[in-house]
Amino acid sequence: MTTTYHLPGIRVTETFAGVPLDWNDPTGPSIDVFVRELVDPDRAGDDLPLLTYLQGGPGGANPRPLRRDGWLDEALAHYRVVLVDQRGTGRSHPLEAADIEPLGAEAGADLLALFRADSIVRDLEHVRRTRYAGRRWATLAQSYGGFLTLTYLSLAPEALAACYVCGGIPGTPPRAQGVYARTFDRVAQKTAELYRRFPEDADTIGRIADVLDREHVVLPDGDRLTVHRFQSLGIDLGMKPGHERLHWLVEKAFTRQGRLSTAFLQDAMTLTSSAGNPLFWTLQESIYGDPDSGPTGWAAQRARDERPEFGPDRRPLLFTGEMAFPWMFDEVRLLRGFRDAVHALAERTQWSALYDADRIAGSDVPLAAVVYFDDMFVDAGLQLDTLARIGNAQYWVTNEFEHDGIGSGRTFTALRELVRDRGGETR
Repeated sequence: MTTTYHLPGIRVTETFAGVPLDWNDPTGPSIDVFVRELVDPDRAGDDLPLLTYLQGGPGGANPRPLRRDGWLDEALAHYRVVLVDQRGTGRSHPLEAADIEPLGAEAGADLLALFRADSIVRDLEHVRRTRYAGRRWATLAQSYGGFLTLTYLSLAPEALAACYVCGGIPGTPPRAQGVYARTFDRVAQKTAELYRRFPEDADTIGRIADVLDREHVVLPDGDRLTVHRFQSLGIDLGMKPGHERLHWLVEKAFTRQGRLSTAFLQDAMTLTSSAGNPLFWTLQESIYGDPDSGPTGWAAQRARDERPEFGPDRRPLLFTGEMAFPWMFDEVRLLRGFRDAVHALAERTQWSALYDADRIAGSDVPLAAVVYFDDMFVDAGLQLDTLARIGNAQYWVTNEFEHDGIGSGRTFTALRELVRDRGGETR
């Protein structure tokens, strides 16, 4: 069934496509993936090139546009845009803890492993072949979408006219421990920048942590707000306005009587509950699983154990970032049902291959990437190392943007110009 409607400056068409739950068992159970097509209303009948967007994450659904702006405005000037919600997200067979908990540890881990990049790319290929007659399309990737890009180049490079990547080229071969060894350094720098810009916040944040340490502070949903859960708010420091948002959050932390305010607790709960995206933390380390990597083994927690300066009793308090920790699956109610499966996933040694190094190196698909020099999420050094081993790749290094730089339409414009000036997209 197909639905069509209009948003300001956009004609929208929506449908579903059935795909195997397990692509290694195509006759087994199937799931539906959701496909939303966007096009300029004045060009709806034109034979436009295709662009599919690879959302960040893991576990991120595609954007639901409110208006025509940013990268989407640039894209609609040239393409028919295809948004396929990644399996497990949005309207593509979304997974919640209630779906995983009854399965138990091993069966739950087996199911979660079917929601990695290789399955997502095969879903996209099914949509491209069945809905778009096998025409090549370009990809625009945000963050984890860059991981999907390299998987796509490994599995089906013939499908791709060009690849545009914003802050998301993974280190290869993927190794979770190496990633987090760098990530903790970067988030410490971002925390220091917060205290440099807002010196009074160091004292306020320390006072908050002191209260959380000595009192049993309960969030509006009944979860306890611990110091390490409070520290996880630092994930926003990797975004352009993140320092300002964290500053305004802690500004309202205390009432006149010295209690933590309900407004602060409400926002802290919302920002740390994982309510809208439970797969983000659930699949966070499994994106580094590789046939030769061994178990990911809670790599972020092991890295933190080696960094006492991140302790909850240290002042000034350091925040953490895009790091999944075992405590999350005990303390965050909306993640508890994933706990046994995620622990089993962390010990898994058998992984499907996500990247084919030889195929990526020999690729002739034009690839242009923006590398954010100060990126807190995907280390710039690891990105540049991998880019040196991708065939037909170009890159632009900048500190003008943070990890959310795709929000400026100028980033996609610049990447398109890099490809255009080297001969354009492949047809």
